[in-house]
Amino acid sequence: MAPLSKVAVVIGVGPGIGAASAQKFASKGYSVALLSRSIDKLTPVESEISKAGGKALSLPTDVGKPAEIIAAFDSIKEQLGHPEVLIYNAGPGGVTFPPPSALDLKPEVFERAFSSGVVGALTASQQVLPGFIENQHGTIIFTGATAALRGGAKFSLLSAPKFALRSLAQSLAREFQPQKIHVVHVNIDGVVDLPRTRASRQDKPDDFFLKPAAIADTYWALHEQDSSAWTHELDLRPAGEKW
Repeated sequence: MAPLSKVAVVIGVGPGIGAASAQKFASKGYSVALLSRSIDKLTPVESEISKAGGKALSLPTDVGKPAEIIAAFDSIKEQLGHPEVLIYNAGPGGVTFPPPSALDLKPEVFERAFSSGVVGALTASQQVLPGFIENQHGTIIFTGATAALRGGAKFSLLSAPKFALRSLAQSLAREFQPQKIHVVHVNIDGVVDLPRTRASRQDKPDDFFLKPAAIADTYWALHEQDSSAWTHELDLRPAGEKW
């Protein structure tokens, strides 16, 4: 196994947390692998990183399909090196708003939510953990949500996979933290500032929203933590958020 490179893999790249995290790590000298099902989400982020003098690799990938994740990591290792950081920001597939009643959920949609929200997270982790173990170093950050802590009415499609992702994060941390592998679950407790969330909440002030760049700053700080004082789980919310 080769030594780890300054490579961060961001899975679930879009105009919010994924893009901001990729840009943050690129600004710190990391080559960044960008994964999303849609190339349209990847191209603008890769362009911004390149303009700033960074290096990014776009890999359209359906994270609900393990074979595509494995193939993407083969390309990452070949073109960039063995990753040091994995950020799993992909959400459960099929989530819509307003959310449907559990009576209206189709089993195949529910299964798809677990495929992208949990199975994809495990598969991606399996691609980096051997290198992390051999080098006694590495960071995995999972983007969670309040739905991982309590299941709201009509939110089965979101909360069930998010509960499972949180459990996966805990299990991985307890298994691999003694080998100096930092596994973190971040509870995003609030509405992330995105064009679509702004459009649907035009009456809300700026401080109602979580800023993606501020979340990315926290992700970087988590990666930089000294192993004598690691965080496993933390909440991020705007100051005015009720909780």
